[in-house]
Amino acid sequence: MVKTGIGFDVHKLVEKRKLILGGVEIEYEKGLIGHSDADVICHAIADALLGAAGMGDIGMMFPDSDPELEGISSLRILSEINGRLSQRKYKIVNIDVTLIAQAPRIAPYVERMKINIAKVLGIGPAFINIKGKTTEGLGFIGQKEGIAALALATVTKDGL
Repeated sequence: MVKTGIGFDVHKLVEKRKLILGGVEIEYEKGLIGHSDADVICHAIADALLGAAGMGDIGMMFPDSDPELEGISSLRILSEINGRLSQRKYKIVNIDVTLIAQAPRIAPYVERMKINIAKVLGIGPAFINIKGKTTEGLGFIGQKEGIAALALATVTKDGL
């Protein structure tokens, strides 16, 4: 059986925060605010994987009301989700991500992002695609007030 899930995340850009995308620290004058490291790429992937497996969403599994999760690495979140998928005999087939940001440009970082994400998910980087798009200056993203990501994940499961 082949199943697909979609994930979305958005966070506000603020000063005095590191910008972490795909598990990579990006040089930029602002970072994303959130209970975790606010990595929108990893969060969108997490929701896409959970959606494909019918396992709810990232907020149910890692609530922002839990003080023990404050500052948690989003790569760790993906690792834990991968473990739960494996327990249920799901195998990740493909992940496709669109990062929506006016700035910074992510092209120099994409390969490292793919390697980071692939490592924690136990798949090859060739099964992950990450691309960046702008909003041509429109809206809060275009005004550099936030960054969003959209992800699609495909998984398979034997024995259904």
